[in-house]
Amino acid sequence: MSSGRTSASPWLLADVGGTNVRFALAHPAEPAPLLLDSMRAYRVAEFPSLADAAKAYFQTIGERPPHAVFALAGPVRGDEVQMTNFPWTISRPQLQRELACRSVHLVNDFAALVMGLPLLTTQDVVALGPARAPIARGVPNQTFCAMGPGTGLGVAALAVRGDAIVGLETEGGHASFAPTTEDEIGVLRHLIGRFGRVSIERLLCGSGLSNLHQALCAMQGCAQDLVAPEEITARANAGRDPLSVRAVEMFCEMLGSVAGDFALAYGAWDGVYLAGGLLVPLQGWLRQPPFRKRFENKGRFASVLAGVPVAMIAHPQAGLLGAAGFAVRAAGHSLLRDPSPAAQVH
Repeated sequence: MSSGRTSASPWLLADVGGTNVRFALAHPAEPAPLLLDSMRAYRVAEFPSLADAAKAYFQTIGERPPHAVFALAGPVRGDEVQMTNFPWTISRPQLQRELACRSVHLVNDFAALVMGLPLLTTQDVVALGPARAPIARGVPNQTFCAMGPGTGLGVAALAVRGDAIVGLETEGGHASFAPTTEDEIGVLRHLIGRFGRVSIERLLCGSGLSNLHQALCAMQGCAQDLVAPEEITARANAGRDPLSVRAVEMFCEMLGSVAGDFALAYGAWDGVYLAGGLLVPLQGWLRQPPFRKRFENKGRFASVLAGVPVAMIAHPQAGLLGAAGFAVRAAGHSLLRDPSPAAQVH
């Protein structure tokens, strides 16, 4: 699977979420390091540990790469990581022993994802506002941020300073939700009754869309059980359920508002990226004026936000691409080399 690319051994990559773990191989020295045809996905609930899932992948590819990068949905502090939305505790030394790797790197999934931004190509991004090249070579200082509503809400930033590039791990999705409309205040009141403190992630993720839909139902006196997010988006896109339509509209409006907040918080004047499969059925809604209006509605900084590009990452495996970017750096190569074709928004 990895033969014919380079004489060096491939690196193992893993994008580990609360629902799925995706594995792939990478050759860090190559202009396009991620080997997409090597990708395999597994349900995390089917394995007692991450090492067991990796061993299942090794059986599929017939080799054991000597180096590995694990992008994990949880805060990474030292050699042990507790997953946020799944009960796995991951130990770097234990993984290295069990998988017989020479090196194992643990990184927050969104801190890894932003390391993949320089590897994006023209086909990998869809503009949601003014478009310009996301990573401009030769520009001395640039700052970006990325958000991803999925099982949870991932948030990270990327700082390019000359030849240096740094991915900043954050847990921004757990910041407090700040409503800006009467409807959102009503939703917040409902969710306070369920959860006490309400974080952004309680609304802007898969289960968050379900929470939002249920809150709207309760506010209209038609309380019901939680509806799956894929059912809500299907109903909304079919136009057959006004409450689902309103839930999707509010979700996209709030996503725009929060994206603008993080652009301000990180000074991400060079671009904000949105990632995650949850956004695919929402792409038409995100292209509507309310998303961009809420992104720019920042008082005295509205004119600044009006010039900030927002793009949805359309790469089929953005998490693994980010892990590949981290592998490029870990292997001692530059991420600021020009990819082919040049990365730019379309």
